[in-house]
Amino acid sequence: MTHILLTGAGFSRNWGGMLADDVFQYLLGCNELDNELRRLLWRNRSNSGGFEDVLADLQLATDDDSKRRSNILTSALVGMFNEMGLAFMQREFEFRNPPDTRYSMASFLPRFDAIFTLNQDTLLEQKYIPFVLGQRWGRAHLPGLKLLGNPPLSGSVHDRIAPLEPNPSDFKLAPNVQPYIKLHGSCNWNDGSSGGRILVMGGQKAVSINQFAILAWYHQEFRNYLSRPGARLMIVGYSFSDAHINDAIMDAIKSADLRIFLIDPAGEKVLDKRDPRAQIPDHRGPLMEVIPPRIIGMSQRPISSTFNDDTVEHSKLMRFFG
Repeated sequence: MTHILLTGAGFSRNWGGMLADDVFQYLLGCNELDNELRRLLWRNRSNSGGFEDVLADLQLATDDDSKRRSNILTSALVGMFNEMGLAFMQREFEFRNPPDTRYSMASFLPRFDAIFTLNQDTLLEQKYIPFVLGQRWGRAHLPGLKLLGNPPLSGSVHDRIAPLEPNPSDFKLAPNVQPYIKLHGSCNWNDGSSGGRILVMGGQKAVSINQFAILAWYHQEFRNYLSRPGARLMIVGYSFSDAHINDAIMDAIKSADLRIFLIDPAGEKVLDKRDPRAQIPDHRGPLMEVIPPRIIGMSQRPISSTFNDDTVEHSKLMRFFG
């Protein structure tokens, strides 16, 4: 049996990471944003959109002003991730005090055969990856990457995590090493050839991913893991807003035996993408049709309580590995 973890922004939120509303509020305080960018952010918010919709429109535009604003918005977002990284440094990774290995993240995360994330923050690089050493894994690492030599600092806040770049000679998964795979890149990754950031946000994610060999390889590995016999996927804090991720999950359900444990405060409602304002309800949609029959467990409680004093919920969650 293969156990896989997929995390979204709701996972890092347990340590103070930002969700979409938090990002919007953060951007309002960025002095580098001009009046037009602020207007676009407010307009999309009033239309139930978000900052990624604004970025998507700017990325597709061809005029110089839009390109400039796209760069400004991306820089502000990188600065946000760096500020989050600084905040993570001040937080304890474990929620129980005093620590108890039965309820620790350090003993929970090594249970997975692979960890995939849609986050671009550096939480696990700080709090988990350097400390993996045990009977099952010799270590954990981000495959296919190497340190970037003498990189320029950029973003609204200088980088605090060592910048990395792709290492094509290492596009392979090593035995006895737990892979941590960032499907949308990271705030501290640079494309060695162009000098640009490997950070996939906004619209056209699938197109952007295919521009980077390392991300294309990562997504193929994601599909490979989901299609393994007896694969079980735990999803924590993912909003199901990325079509390419949803398609990979649903394809594995249709072609293999993928089972899912869902951790989200919205429960199964996170799969319902119908417009709640519509007077005539739309059809349920493929997510609601395909995924629920394969859900083998669900929790609407935060990881921060499940791995602290909520022992009943913790016991329910751990049945995933049974």
